[in-house]
Amino acid sequence: MPYDLSERLVIGLASSALFDLAESDRVFREQGEAAYRVYQRDNEDVPLGTGVAFPFIKRLLSLNELSPENPPIEVVLLSRNDPETGLRVMKSIEHHELGITRAIFLQGRYPHRFIPALNISLFLSANRQDVDQAILAGHPAGQVLSSGDLDLTDEEELRIAFDFDGVLVTDESETIYQEQGIEAFREYERANAQVPAESGLLATFLRKLAHIQALEKLREEETLGAYRPRVRVSIVTARNAPAHERVIHTMRSWGVTVNEAYFLGGIAKEHVLGIIEPHIFFDDQASHLSATSDRLPSVHVPFGQLNQSVGRGDLGQD
Repeated sequence: MPYDLSERLVIGLASSALFDLAESDRVFREQGEAAYRVYQRDNEDVPLGTGVAFPFIKRLLSLNELSPENPPIEVVLLSRNDPETGLRVMKSIEHHELGITRAIFLQGRYPHRFIPALNISLFLSANRQDVDQAILAGHPAGQVLSSGDLDLTDEEELRIAFDFDGVLVTDESETIYQEQGIEAFREYERANAQVPAESGLLATFLRKLAHIQALEKLREEETLGAYRPRVRVSIVTARNAPAHERVIHTMRSWGVTVNEAYFLGGIAKEHVLGIIEPHIFFDDQASHLSATSDRLPSVHVPFGQLNQSVGRGDLGQD
């Protein structure tokens, strides 16, 4: 019987999000593909260092202990390496004891084509081109940004923070704000306060996280409190009253209850995020992330009008 992914939370992951590939990428850029292949072969048994998404993925995979016989979470490696040069990545996964056993190696081709086939709710890569191609195709994806702060402690709690507009929902309201101003935005949100916003790229990811939280709640009840839920989800948005109400009604319509919500009304997000200390934060605006990425793992979701004029970048082999 085929391994069914439809009910699982599936993450697609480039090795550039999981590991530190700075040295490998430098060899590829400066010396070319042939030298890169030799370098990877010579260092095949040298584990790669941890990357920005590593703490998030490690903690997420640990939640499979909720149901070891039918694990609720699957992480699939989607790599632009070929199978030979990707062998070092697979050995590094084994070294770091991550429960990742499925991988696709594409020798330079775009991985986004496989997102629907694998029922992926989130694709993460440090390669902007790969993320752009996924977004253009309407798939949930984010670019992992360089960060100097990686939480590699043994703390079990997994904290995930989301912006709202352009991430969990579409940029419909944001577009009104950009084109017509703050008063038009507020009036639109008042009129539509009880109308759920249209689902955005990461809405399914949040819903799947809510399912994991439900499994945790069940385990807590079964163990009479001996098990403590680990997943904690926050919404950190520039919205404030009266635009906050639509956020609540949208979550309610999805059957999702987030743990925390911060309606900041223009207060710099990095101040609040520095206290929350999420293991990963998703936002569609690069200007917000330029302040957060130095302090915590940050992911740019380049969706909507605010990102249409942003230049397309490339980040090496994977």
